[in-house]
Amino acid sequence: MNTPIKTQKKEIRKRMLHQRDLMSMTTKTLYDRYVCKTLWQLMEQRGCQTVHTYLPMGSEIDIFPFIEQCLAHKKTVISPQSLPKRSFKNLVLTSLQDLEPGIFGTVHPAGERVFEGTYDLVVVPGLACDGNRYRLGYGAGYYDTFLANLNTSFKIGLFYPFQKMDQLPKEPHDVRLDEVLCDINFGDDTGK
Repeated sequence: MNTPIKTQKKEIRKRMLHQRDLMSMTTKTLYDRYVCKTLWQLMEQRGCQTVHTYLPMGSEIDIFPFIEQCLAHKKTVISPQSLPKRSFKNLVLTSLQDLEPGIFGTVHPAGERVFEGTYDLVVVPGLACDGNRYRLGYGAGYYDTFLANLNTSFKIGLFYPFQKMDQLPKEPHDVRLDEVLCDINFGDDTGK
């Protein structure tokens, strides 16, 4: 019964990864800067002190400047280490120079400083989003498992304009975000 949905998701993932890899560096750099600035404004508006964020890999939106700004302003930054069985070990990040390689080409904070508190803001990567604030990730289920238990955190997904679709295929475990940052009016060179 879920096979058609899984097949649809797989095809969308493949298409979005390809399109993201084809973006011009100029457009990518400009959009990434825009996202960092917008994220920082959101942190300020909401009075956030603790942020859980991915560490970019490949052609994902580069939010390292945003992370550096958080560290410079003494915000608590937490990043995940991917573990077996779709779970994260959420580690305190103190420096972007102190990272270790993880599975699936990821990196995570070095050491074992596990964070057990709550997050004001959770920043999530993805391959596609829709107008109902659902996201499509890489398919391993890590973020859906993690987000399912975060009732008080403000959850935002980051996407390039071409990654927004009218409606994504959904399964019962898919988690709706509080906001998606995907400015479809930003520029016109998005790899199409």
